[in-house]
Amino acid sequence: MLDIRVATPADAAAIAGIYAPFVLGGHVSFETQPPDADTMRQRMTVSEGFYPWLVVTHGDGAESNIVGYAFACRFRDRPAYRYIVETSIYVLGDHQRRGAGRILFDALIDTLRAQGFTQAVAVLSLPNDSAITLHESVGYRRAGVIREIGFKLGQWIDVGFWQRELNDATIPPVEPRPFREVGLVRA
Repeated sequence: MLDIRVATPADAAAIAGIYAPFVLGGHVSFETQPPDADTMRQRMTVSEGFYPWLVVTHGDGAESNIVGYAFACRFRDRPAYRYIVETSIYVLGDHQRRGAGRILFDALIDTLRAQGFTQAVAVLSLPNDSAITLHESVGYRRAGVIREIGFKLGQWIDVGFWQRELNDATIPPVEPRPFREVGLVRA
């Protein structure tokens, strides 16, 4: 059974463990050394409750294990970008294509919509057919490609931007609400 919940700092080691193979095993992440639990915990808390971090678990109660996580963060530092978020998702290999990614993304999108963000942007290293398929299945559309922007594992990597509308871009815009006020939303 898959379930979704808000990530806590106690989940940092499991999250770091899920992320490490993506850092070490390919070009999905442009990091070259996997962050440890303390570093991941700092990343989780730096948003000060404004951006969501979610985990999906498999199993029942105390026997459940974290098999994936998703989060949103600031897209860019300039104030005019505050209505936009960047999203990321990572799922253990043996749980990919079994619904964990879709459950995470549905909850993340519902939560970001309730917070009032207008757009979500995903930055995907290319090629990455499985990530593209997942993102497009939840409404992201290709927005552009930057060629040969990252160098890892002896090769230059392209990056694609995928974008998903969350809410109408009104004038004046509505200020997004912090995740700590909205909480996990599942429509």
